[in-house]
Amino acid sequence: MPTQPDKETQDSARDPAEYAQVLDTVPESEPAPKQDTVGEFLFQIFCAVIFLGMIGLVFYNAMLRYLFSSSYPPSEEWARFLFIYITFFGSIEAFYRKKHIAVDMFVDMLHGVSRKTVEIIASLVGMAVVGVLLWGGVVYVMSTYDQESVSTGVNMTFIYGTLPIMAAAALIIQLRDFIALLRRPVSEFEKA
Repeated sequence: MPTQPDKETQDSARDPAEYAQVLDTVPESEPAPKQDTVGEFLFQIFCAVIFLGMIGLVFYNAMLRYLFSSSYPPSEEWARFLFIYITFFGSIEAFYRKKHIAVDMFVDMLHGVSRKTVEIIASLVGMAVVGVLLWGGVVYVMSTYDQESVSTGVNMTFIYGTLPIMAAAALIIQLRDFIALLRRPVSEFEKA
């Protein structure tokens, strides 16, 4: 029965050119992620503080209910306000980093002029929707400028104002991406 040479013998018998070819086919490591700017970093800190504040208030109120069978009503309202803030400011982050939900199964099957056309139409529709959201947000804020919250007495403009802020930021980001989309040559639109 013939014996098979052990692994070390096989490796030493290989041609050095074969090793070089293997080394050339090894994919390079992915490039290091781009470092955030100071503004991006501060925005992330801002969002983290809002999120941790919301969690802290909910935990504080839960402990009060569990240990003392009572609660502090303003903490529930502040937690709700912070939830609104983290939702809309988190949406700005998602738009900026292109991490929002998108269904691109159909677009990925296209290439060339057809793909660029579909992406242009999708961008225009997206900007129109965000424009309507901005307009509706401004109208809503204007209708609530004289309302105050029940427990904390906070003017609701400061709470509901996050909607038009988010919509305006998303519109600016989409407009920037739309201009970049128009400038991209058709040859760069390939099937995914």
